[in-house]
Amino acid sequence: MAAAKNPLLLLLPPVIAMALIIVLSNELVQHPINDWLTWGAFSYPIAFLVTDTTNRLLGAGSARRVVYVGFALGVALSLLVDLRIAIASGSAFLVAQLLDVWVFDRLRRQTWWKAPLVSSLLGSDFGAKLFMAATLLPVFRLIVAYYPQSLRRAEA
Repeated sequence: MAAAKNPLLLLLPPVIAMALIIVLSNELVQHPINDWLTWGAFSYPIAFLVTDTTNRLLGAGSARRVVYVGFALGVALSLLVDLRIAIASGSAFLVAQLLDVWVFDRLRRQTWWKAPLVSSLLGSDFGAKLFMAATLLPVFRLIVAYYPQSLRRAEA
């Protein structure tokens, strides 16, 4: 398998996903649902799914690489959306995702759901984001369960 021979190919799908989530969220944050909530609150937590899945399957180092490269690409593309939003959301994103990677890595050997839930909760503290973190737990479980063992680089 080509991905097994070139570990960078394993990171390409999560990097692309991360960049697209950032761009989408930066667009959706401009569309309010009410006085205190925007549609971006529902798209952004998907970034935690990407980070946590990468962390579980490929390790914290790979997850950090996905955050850095996806962040850079996403912010660069977001400059087409709005410069102010790209800079503000990019800064917040970087801090939240790196906190998520750090917490997840420390909890990885506990029950399967603790690391993704606790790391996402600490990385995001708004109701919609917490709801999305809980909603995405089954998706995380399915991805990890069906990811080929031969491509995993981290202890699950």
